[in-house]
Amino acid sequence: MELSDLVTFAAVARTGGITRAAEALNTVQSNVTQRIKALEAEIGTALFERHSRGMTLTGAGRRLLPYAQRMAALSREALLAARDDGDAKGPLAIGSMETTAAVRLPAVLASFHRRFPAVSLTLRTATTAELATAVLEGSLDGAFVTSPIDHAELTGITAFREELVLITAQRFDSLASLRAGTAESGPTALVFRVGCTYRHRLENLFATLGWPSAARCELGTLDGMIGCVAAGMGVALLPRTVVERSELASEISILALEPQFARVETLFIHRRSLHHPSALAAFISSLESEESEIAA
Repeated sequence: MELSDLVTFAAVARTGGITRAAEALNTVQSNVTQRIKALEAEIGTALFERHSRGMTLTGAGRRLLPYAQRMAALSREALLAARDDGDAKGPLAIGSMETTAAVRLPAVLASFHRRFPAVSLTLRTATTAELATAVLEGSLDGAFVTSPIDHAELTGITAFREELVLITAQRFDSLASLRAGTAESGPTALVFRVGCTYRHRLENLFATLGWPSAARCELGTLDGMIGCVAAGMGVALLPRTVVERSELASEISILALEPQFARVETLFIHRRSLHHPSALAAFISSLESEESEIAA
């Protein structure tokens, strides 16, 4: 199998269609279609089911995907290893949850840039699930995600420890008042899209409180979510550090939670590999130094 065919296959699996995969790979649709057909002919079975909404993996495609991802990542790793002379320089693609990027990372990234100005750093925000997938596929060198992450090909270090709090309209000053002031099905849960760990935690909390069928409203930005809470639209689960630094902190109530819902660690994850590019190694070392200083 040609590596380029496998890279194309992984792109179609990730994006769900020929057109989007071609855009991601910066090529034409006919090239993507040709490579998928060639790969399916070589394997002797269909890898995708075609339908009006795009393309989804068949059983054979799902079995092939992790191998394609590993081979693509190993090829990229080999190229970087050959080019790496030990100096921290060149591109470094980092991912992060939006909450972490908004509050925790500015100082971290500024410090790293001062120490390693030759590194060209890019930052992308997404959910924990999306970030873990991007690291596995090799489109990100590393990412800040919420623990736990259980995958044989990923490893990481604890970067930050957070306390999650439930934020509500100002008229509620406790879980008891929230219960009394909302419908039997509970308040609307304001959440990020599926794959967000905070969303999963809030859904578990709602189930514990007897609100498993409460309405959900997906929002795309942190500021928008806090603003909607202040306006009385619903409740959200966010790190205390994020909420307290918001301009709207004085217009909402912050409710503390039991440890099983409140305590969470933010990890910096990356692939287990034979070689870490010097830029990534320098970033990990910088994080470990800052964590040691905080602990001391």
